[in-house]
Amino acid sequence: MIIQISPDAPLLVKLAANTALALHIGGGITAVVAGGAALMVRKGGRLHRLAGDLFMIGMLVAMTIAAITAPLLPQLANVPGAILAIYLITTAWVTVRRPPNAVGVFEVGAFLAATAATVALGAFAWTGANSPHGMIDGVPYQAALFIGVFAALAAGFDLRVILRGGVSGPQRLARHLWRMCFALFFGTGSFFIGQPQVFPAPLRGSPILILAGVAPLLAMIYWLVRVQSRARRRPLLAAAAA
Repeated sequence: MIIQISPDAPLLVKLAANTALALHIGGGITAVVAGGAALMVRKGGRLHRLAGDLFMIGMLVAMTIAAITAPLLPQLANVPGAILAIYLITTAWVTVRRPPNAVGVFEVGAFLAATAATVALGAFAWTGANSPHGMIDGVPYQAALFIGVFAALAAGFDLRVILRGGVSGPQRLARHLWRMCFALFFGTGSFFIGQPQVFPAPLRGSPILILAGVAPLLAMIYWLVRVQSRARRRPLLAAAAA
């Protein structure tokens, strides 16, 4: 996020812009560090829960600032993207704190938020596809289309959970995992891949930054495989012990 303020702008405007930028950067750094720590420490332990809470707070701060300031830049297409990131982190957090097989007003509201983000991203993609350069607010329309499809899938999963009356067991852990990891990917992708200018010239566009950006997705695949593998082993162990 780049906020450009005229030298002639009032002092309060400059202060507000600098504060917003500091909060956005600080929240993003906190989220990336805490999210990485949550992936590395023992799952379910005290450090894991603490890192997860810090990750959620950092993402909420960074993405809320992004959603508020995007219309002023103007980068309207970033608003539904920021809302989607907030949706992912909050639904992931609530999933493991709500009792198994339970749904409420929050899940319905989250479904509506994801649906709204899908519609908005679809509209931006359509506008960009029909523009002379295939761009919307400096972003290729394909990016808005891809994120819109992802938002639609997430909304579909939410609807399924609502109709089933919640999730439990491995499905509950999987729901928490993929949402947390995708939310972290929003942060690492934006930083390591989307902001190459902050790194030394030899690193810009290098496989190192790309790997750092997609690392949460690789970790997601690893942990999802482990969760499903454990789920398959439990019935076998129970049968052997019977």
